[in-house]
Amino acid sequence: MILYNVTINIQESVHDQWMNWMQTKHINDVLATGKFSSARMVKVLVEEEMGGTTYAIQYTTDSMETLQRYYDEDAPRLRDEGARLFGDKMLAFRTELEMISEFFQTN
Repeated sequence: MILYNVTINIQESVHDQWMNWMQTKHINDVLATGKFSSARMVKVLVEEEMGGTTYAIQYTTDSMETLQRYYDEDAPRLRDEGARLFGDKMLAFRTELEMISEFFQTN
């Protein structure tokens, strides 16, 4: 399993608009590509020197091949929408992670 992690710092001036867009449109659009089985959005609990608030969105996919198809077929269009709406008020970087193991507490 591969996690595609997108970390985004968003400026306060557009925070609420961005959050609404992420939760009602963008994440759903990424999932609608059919290349991811789930998504998780988390807030990074570190105060940034540059200001703004930082979030990480983790999309789960089955393989690097599927992720590469996302990059080739869908990512440019979906990234362009965010850039058009939020410009330099949004800073994003992406990380590819491979799931090695997962543990859950049992009682």
